Amino acid sequence: MHDLSEAFTRYRKYIFFLLAIYALGRGFTAYQSIFLGLFLGTVGSLYILFSLVRKNKQFSQAVDEGRKVRSLGSVSRMAVAGLAVLIVMEYPEQFHLGSTIMGLMTCYFVIMIDFFFQQFRK
Repeated sequence: MHDLSEAFTRYRKYIFFLLAIYALGRGFTAYQSIFLGLFLGTVGSLYILFSLVRKNKQFSQAVDEGRKVRSLGSVSRMAVAGLAVLIVMEYPEQFHLGSTIMGLMTCYFVIMIDFFFQQFRK
């Protein structure tokens, strides 16, 4: 479990770094809707990652104690993605749909890239 919390800390750092880049891109480029969509999607992705780690810890604890687990929270993670898309549909002049969807996948990209970096480091 210690390894999961270390990995989650690394993922958070990477995602906050990306959020800072997106904020700078929103402020200093002409592609404001794209960077705002990336920012919205990445914030949703960060919540999805947090939810995934929390549910994983609860699942591990339940297995150790011999209890059953109801779910791993897939519906709540899908609801976050749906909420992000609803926000984009409500304000299409401020957010870009494609970049929001790419932002929602950010945590999965970060996990894959970090996995390869950790494998090459060993």
